[in-house]
Amino acid sequence: MTTRETTDGAGAVAGLLLAAGGGRRLGGRPKALLPHRGRPLVEHAVRVLREGGCARVHVVLGARAEEVRARAALAGCVLVDNPAWEEGMGTSLRAGLDSLAGTGARAALVALVDQPGIGPAAVARVLGAYEGEESLASAAYEGVRGHPVLFGAAHWAGIATTALGDQGARAYLKQHEPAISLVECGDVARPFDIDTEADLAHLE
Repeated sequence: MTTRETTDGAGAVAGLLLAAGGGRRLGGRPKALLPHRGRPLVEHAVRVLREGGCARVHVVLGARAEEVRARAALAGCVLVDNPAWEEGMGTSLRAGLDSLAGTGARAALVALVDQPGIGPAAVARVLGAYEGEESLASAAYEGVRGHPVLFGAAHWAGIATTALGDQGARAYLKQHEPAISLVECGDVARPFDIDTEADLAHLE
């Protein structure tokens, strides 16, 4: 590992995109396949991570995973299948962190596929908070914690034990709130989710 990788996170931090959701409130349309700028939304999310500075990107798939693989251009990504995706986002987070074991990654920058208002600038800011395996940082919007979130490898085991249902890492982050570095991103990103039919208006 070079000095640059150690100090600024280039190469040491893997992008981890959670893209397994089935879009229950969207009539069962997987969020990864929603059209955005003429391509599946998952492609946009991967591009954001890469342009923000994540050279390595792992993508967790679940709902209609084979269709996502067939329709989305995800060359160069590590695609992780989560057969338990219907049990909630926590299973996808655990599967994604498991996939990073043994890769040399020292931290994971976690993003959600259904937040197209969060672009490379926010990713780059949170990536800049990387300070080694003990790092714990989160984007903030007017002081409120949001995504993306950066987890140093020292936290992965603890997160895996508390990531249940749709809570993801929420319980772990609450337990470790004093240690979280908040990175304000409200001036460069909008943290809305694509959850309902009305939210589809945010897509282009």
